[in-house]
Amino acid sequence: MLLRTLTSLAGFPLAALALASWAVAAEGPGKPLLKVGIIGLDTSHCVAFTTAIQGPKPNPQLASLRVVAAFPGGSPDIPASADRVAGFTDKIKGLGVEIVDSITALLSKVDVVLIEAVDGRPHLEQARQVIAAGKPMFIDKPLAGSLADGIEIYRLARAAGVPCFSSSALRFSPGVAEMRSRPEYGDVLGCSTYSPCTLDPHHPDLFWYGIHGVETLYTIMGTGCKTVTRVHTADTDLVVGVWADGRIGTFRGLRSGKVGFGGTVFGTKGLGPIGSFAGYEPLLVEIARFFETGKPPVSPEETLEILAFMEAADESKRQNGAAVSIETVIKQAEAANQARVGPIQ
Repeated sequence: MLLRTLTSLAGFPLAALALASWAVAAEGPGKPLLKVGIIGLDTSHCVAFTTAIQGPKPNPQLASLRVVAAFPGGSPDIPASADRVAGFTDKIKGLGVEIVDSITALLSKVDVVLIEAVDGRPHLEQARQVIAAGKPMFIDKPLAGSLADGIEIYRLARAAGVPCFSSSALRFSPGVAEMRSRPEYGDVLGCSTYSPCTLDPHHPDLFWYGIHGVETLYTIMGTGCKTVTRVHTADTDLVVGVWADGRIGTFRGLRSGKVGFGGTVFGTKGLGPIGSFAGYEPLLVEIARFFETGKPPVSPEETLEILAFMEAADESKRQNGAAVSIETVIKQAEAANQARVGPIQ
């Protein structure tokens, strides 16, 4: 379903990205130490990730990583970014990480990159520089500030043979990741998820925080959503997706009262609750494995359909709750990209 631009994204050419070229020191037999650079110090993730990687009691599965440099960045028009850069920069510096004044300087010091900027809008330009340098990268949520930008990131990465992936940490929480194949539930017939859903005027509504619940929904349902309908109030969003096989998945975005992460799976044999957030280490283990192998644990197709689902939800809101086709939203994003870069071959 997702675009002629993505038909070759399943396998990146990795010959030019052999692990030997990334390694700077041996960390045990066959375990190269990879120097990690962080772009964006305006989110708590940068501190949490660095602490997990090189804190006093690091997870042995993260032993191949060492954060060595960081570029603060920050978005002056988003208080949640601008007001936090200085504090997080001081904390990162306290963990022994060098602070640099440009992405160019960072890329000269590292083997792999974490794009952590909380604002999705600069991710395309940041990723463009990382791709040009040939550095594998993880892009924290949201992948980009729009579906069109997300498509362009993956197009550039594919063309350059640079491995990349993006995901919410919720996907890899044990109580979420296992729910697609729990034998007591049987085949998944449907799923209902919920998460906090604060909004930012610079992003499509669900990109800013609702993405956590949408990512959880897709982790369990898989790809194949055809239409999206959204009901919006000041305190709540309810988004309903209808999959091609007739299954229904829903996301409830919470902005008042008690908030949290979770949901319910409906299966052929039973139903039950989805696990809640289990911290960042499961995601970091996947990132470490990705940097070691070059194989992304989440396909570009799935990540881009998640963005399309969220943009379709915005369009449904503009149309007072009308059903919006995922395919239509994707075609609009493709057209936007063709307008700025020309026809995609």
